Amino acid sequence: MSSVSIQKKIEKAEKTLKEELGVKNSLALPKITKVVINSGTGKARDKKRNELVADRLAKITGQKASARGSKKSIASFKLREGEVIGFSTTLRGQRMYDFLNRLFNVVFPRIRDFKGFDAKCIDEMGNLTVGIKEHTVFPETADEDIRDVFGFAITIVTTAKDKKSAKAFFEAIEFRVAIPLSLAFGIFNYKTLSRQQTF
Repeated sequence: MSSVSIQKKIEKAEKTLKEELGVKNSLALPKITKVVINSGTGKARDKKRNELVADRLAKITGQKASARGSKKSIASFKLREGEVIGFSTTLRGQRMYDFLNRLFNVVFPRIRDFKGFDAKCIDEMGNLTVGIKEHTVFPETADEDIRDVFGFAITIVTTAKDKKSAKAFFEAIEFRVAIPLSLAFGIFNYKTLSRQQTF
């Protein structure tokens, strides 16, 4: 992938997008508004494990992650209401662009045989979601103990009015989202999640 910044790609794609979407006003073109990162800790009740996930997400995103508690108690899972089941953080502005630039220019090139995303990663609201199986693909945490590895989901939220507009937008800024799932994953050992591609 090119090392050109996401901002530059968006500027460069403006003319092409206007023609493809039939839009005259630049303000009407799709834009990235925020990036949401979510990591579930599942049944883990280990305080140190939760602290590790929160700390590593902060290193990766440059922003403190918020704990997410269970909305209700579930006896069969021995889960109590309010118990921490994951962490989430939302990036906007420059911090969002810094994260996306590292993701596409540093992280994805490090993933073996990465070829792009399947169009199913985009939902009907125009948002793109991908799953990261191992947080250690980020250079900030590359030397982690394999026993501490965890995954998380990244959702890129846009102002696109529908899936078609979002797909055109992502392709215009070189996100490459029209690739069949079998090719997108190459020889990865992967699992398919609803509207989410996992690496």
